[in-house]
Amino acid sequence: MACLCVIPFWSLAKFALTSAARTRFGKLRHTGGQQKRQCPEDHLNHAQKSMLDKIAKVVARFNEIEKQMADPEVMADYTRFNELAQERADLVDLVEAYNQHQKLSQELAEARQLSDLEEDPDLIALAEEEITRLETELSNLEKRMRSLLVPKDPRDDKNVYIEIRAGAGGDEAGIFAADLLRMYTRYAEMRKWKTQIIDENSTGVGGYKEVIMSVKGKGAYSRFKYESGVHRVQRVPQTESQGRIHTSTATVAVMPEVEDVNITIDERDLEITPTFSSGPGGQHMQKNATAAHIVHKPTGISVKIQSERSLTQNKRLGIAIIQARLQEMEEQKQQASVSAERKAQVGSGDRSEKIRTYNYSQSRVTDHRIGFTSYNLQAVMDGDLDPFIDALTIADEAEKLAAE
Repeated sequence: MACLCVIPFWSLAKFALTSAARTRFGKLRHTGGQQKRQCPEDHLNHAQKSMLDKIAKVVARFNEIEKQMADPEVMADYTRFNELAQERADLVDLVEAYNQHQKLSQELAEARQLSDLEEDPDLIALAEEEITRLETELSNLEKRMRSLLVPKDPRDDKNVYIEIRAGAGGDEAGIFAADLLRMYTRYAEMRKWKTQIIDENSTGVGGYKEVIMSVKGKGAYSRFKYESGVHRVQRVPQTESQGRIHTSTATVAVMPEVEDVNITIDERDLEITPTFSSGPGGQHMQKNATAAHIVHKPTGISVKIQSERSLTQNKRLGIAIIQARLQEMEEQKQQASVSAERKAQVGSGDRSEKIRTYNYSQSRVTDHRIGFTSYNLQAVMDGDLDPFIDALTIADEAEKLAAE
């Protein structure tokens, strides 16, 4: 029994298009035609070529990584192999997008050439349709590649602490702080992230002088980090009896969760000197050099431990104490960094320092950093922040690319 195969019209049309193109190009080559075949890069502007040149270097590195990973010596080195595998995983999306871009660019060059050379109106129409489709796909692909080129903030996947403080405006500023807390809570809930109030200092009118909320979820910092700064509200306060519009502010600071510090000491950085114990300790301790004087050479931290009965025990305890001191120093450094970042984020809370304005009478929310405005204030206050965050992310990526 014969099998009836149904081939979609567009597949046949595309086959006809490419076949006709090949035939037409063959005729040109055979007859010595003056028109030459376009290169895929012919339609690119300077910015596009610059971007593709950068990605080509990434592709070269990717190929080198794969070559190294196939080396038996590297495969036997578990640590080195894992490092390369992680680097490869970080690059693979960009490399795949680049390869797809090269393929589509070649197809676009062929379609344009056919459109220029073909005489059959039907094939010209098919070529024009193909050109439009390919140009759209390439445009979308280039946006994705630009985004993938931007170095990822290593903190983007972290959980966050959001600190909201009432600024200028008295009780109304405290009520606005509560409104912002509700807005961020709703946004987190939409993304299935967990929230928890860590600390709060409430007012007697349903507001907050200060409130700190934790948000736990992958990518929380990448979305909330653009909320840092002074937020300004313009509306008639609940306590206003004469219907006058007031302007108040609240400051927002978004801080990534600080990782637990895990200090590992290289014994080559330690200078360990056995010494005799001093003071009371018994005849045994006096006859043997059981005390340990340990210096951590990079920092100069030193300890002398003689409380244990053996040199080994005293060395172990001394190293543990140095490790604890180094961990405390690192934690203080991180906390100082977070504190400095918070201070830079919130400013003074003055009305003129705003990053975003919420105007209730006009149902308008405007982000002054990028000039982005929404006229659906209620939706924003209910947690619909993605249009703002997406626009800020694009602007941030464009600025970083321009700086390279």
